Amino acid sequence: MPKSYSEQEREYIRNRLKEEAAKCLARYGVRRTTVDELVKRVNIPKGTFYLFYKSKELLLFEVIQEQHENVNRRLYQAISDIAGSEISAGKLTEVIFEFYKMTEEMPVLRMIDLGEVELLMRKLPTETVEAHLQDDTDTIEKMLALLPVKEETDIKVISAAFHAIYYATLHKSEIGEEQYDEALYALIYGIVTQIIKC
Repeated sequence: MPKSYSEQEREYIRNRLKEEAAKCLARYGVRRTTVDELVKRVNIPKGTFYLFYKSKELLLFEVIQEQHENVNRRLYQAISDIAGSEISAGKLTEVIFEFYKMTEEMPVLRMIDLGEVELLMRKLPTETVEAHLQDDTDTIEKMLALLPVKEETDIKVISAAFHAIYYATLHKSEIGEEQYDEALYALIYGIVTQIIKC
């Protein structure tokens, strides 16, 4: 019979699981982070873990999603800050470029490579992945609403294009360290020039 926890205990355990999941993810990645390691770190029985999450992948995804949402909030604020001024494709590209570079420095996101992302996505329920993609599209639409956007802009296509750039960042070594920043900037600039009225 599972132990019943007060709301305060539940919140504490959930937060501790997320804290330790972030540390494990940054250190071990998706594959080598285990439920056994997480419950040992949080000092709860293994069965208790499953009262909070159906799988380790759902917990890891929640940790990644929270960092992703934090980046999106900061990006929205940065775009909002420049939206009132004379906007140019170059200025908007620089803002977006800096945020892609910032995500590369986040410990959890830096650890994840393409194989890790594919593994995680494969193990998540389809509706979770679809909700994440829809949330990204909604966020991009909200950001673009701040800008002078061409009428024919298809938000879903733009969202998919920015996802493609994210996946390209997972191939930094294949792209080439020397050309990577310029290539990343060029990709972002290419999208921006297609959506912004200049």
